[in-house]
Amino acid sequence: MKLKRFEHREGYRFLLTFENGESTEVDLQKLIGAHVTPDGVHTARIDPEWGCLEFNCGAVDIEPKTLYHFAKTHGYKDAA
Repeated sequence: MKLKRFEHREGYRFLLTFENGESTEVDLQKLIGAHVTPDGVHTARIDPEWGCLEFNCGAVDIEPKTLYHFAKTHGYKDAA
C-alpha cells in the first residue's frame, strides 16, 4: 500500500494518507527514532517510484507495506 501524501504534525508525529484513501495519524519514533534525529524528520519526502516515506535524502526509508501496517497498529485515530 503506497503512501500518497503526508503531513508532518510535530516531533515524530505524521498524518499519513495511503493510496486506498485511508488516513491515520501516527508517531513514527519507535520506527525511525534510532536513525532519524528530531531535526531530521523535516527531511521527509515520498519516493515517487516506490511510494515509501524517506528521510535524510533517502538514507532512511520505510517500505510502504511496513509503514501501512505500523500506522494501522500504532495510529492515534482514523483521520479520514
